[in-house]
Amino acid sequence: MPSNERVSEVEERLASFRKEDIPYSRVLSSMCTTPHPLALKAHELFIETNLGDPGIFQGTRELEGLLLEILGKILHNPNVAGYISSGGTEANIQGVRAARNLMRNKIKNPKEPNIVIPKSAHFSFEKIGDILGVEVRRASLDDDYRVNVAEVESLIDSNTVALVGIAGTTELGQIDPLVELSELAIEKGIEMHVDAAFGGLVIPFMDDPYPFDFQLEGVSSITIDPHKMGMATIPSGGILFRNERYLRALEVETPYLTTRTQYTLTGTRPGTGVASAFAVLYSLGFEGMKEIVSECIKNTKLLVEEMRALGFEPVIDPVMNVVSFKTEKAERIKENLMSRRWVISTIRNPRAIRFVIMPHVTEEVIGDFIKEFKKVLKDI
Repeated sequence: MPSNERVSEVEERLASFRKEDIPYSRVLSSMCTTPHPLALKAHELFIETNLGDPGIFQGTRELEGLLLEILGKILHNPNVAGYISSGGTEANIQGVRAARNLMRNKIKNPKEPNIVIPKSAHFSFEKIGDILGVEVRRASLDDDYRVNVAEVESLIDSNTVALVGIAGTTELGQIDPLVELSELAIEKGIEMHVDAAFGGLVIPFMDDPYPFDFQLEGVSSITIDPHKMGMATIPSGGILFRNERYLRALEVETPYLTTRTQYTLTGTRPGTGVASAFAVLYSLGFEGMKEIVSECIKNTKLLVEEMRALGFEPVIDPVMNVVSFKTEKAERIKENLMSRRWVISTIRNPRAIRFVIMPHVTEEVIGDFIKEFKKVLKDI
């Protein structure tokens, strides 16, 4: 055992490194947030669990099933299949991988599969093309930064295995015309994956939710991340499928584990994300989540008012709690704020500064930011 002096030294060093991190209270660009207090307690309780070998951690596996039921009800599919992943990137990989595997004997050339995605899609799809050997075809956006459905259709051919739509784009929080994409997927007889990593736990709790989930017949898989608006601890992503056959398309044999097969991408898989996500969603329920989402949207409107008063216009009126403001000085503003330990992000087309109004971005945080932002404007 280490001596008390060595333990104290380690604790002090850890604390000093942690202090170098910028606290969430000064971060207005992240789609993650401070975990809910219940999530922290659940995380600690399940810290030793590994769902990579669920035969050992049987209670944790049962808990994952209960969490999937909660998510399935939110997404209009009580019979949903899937699992809690490391995050949206893994979930997107698995959604496309399942589609590719199921469509392998249906396309003209199994060695040349392709998917059609919006130009606004997350950068994880670049990794998907590389890892899975799938050609990634990007369709242009309309004036509202939603994917152009006519161009999506023009990019489909006899080797297309899936369409991808976004429910809450990373840069603008926009929602693609998923109803039309679903109809197109059905017409063409191909799979459809919806990346709702962010919007999946926002849209259902809005006053007038746009259809994006399994209520659309063409949707076969959905990415949804509880460690974003679900306030679970990291990592807690999610890949959900319409039914079990998609999981079967992902299975490999695992002869030395307590289960015969495994359908997840990673082997070792912490149960902490399952426990923390369940704790938050079960305790808050639909009305509790709706209250949190409503508060974030209210604060998003507050930020828009404050920024407009300073002469900044949003690229689009915010659809949810993500908003970007046009400015040719985006990079200079970002760098100046970073030097003051305030974090925002930028987008390139159009040039803009971007904000994500998470639960930690309170009215008080926005007030503090605007005061600092006014000083920045004098400096650039």
